[in-house]
Amino acid sequence: MLFVADSAKTQIGEIMSSEKLEEDFFVRVSVTSGGCSGLSYKMDFDNESQPNDQVFEDNGVKVVTDLKSFLYLCNTTLEFSGGLDGKGFYFNNPNASRECGCGESFAV
Repeated sequence: MLFVADSAKTQIGEIMSSEKLEEDFFVRVSVTSGGCSGLSYKMDFDNESQPNDQVFEDNGVKVVTDLKSFLYLCNTTLEFSGGLDGKGFYFNNPNASRECGCGESFAV
């Protein structure tokens, strides 16, 4: 399962509204190689499903990931922190053994 915190839900709604994205759009998250710690998160809006997609809905937000990325993201919560000291969107990933200082990459 992938989870969406209230803070992320609010921000996703605001972005979808300001970008005038239709209701068929969803949040696509994935893991790619790269970054200081070896793996990086990627997040986009999408409206096209792929054959091996894993689909979750939490807190009224549809989140989709590919099967390979799900192995790294299982039980992860998408969160948002705003303000001057905020990180923007970030992932609270219980599977990560370490994260880089900027929080954009991780290792398992």
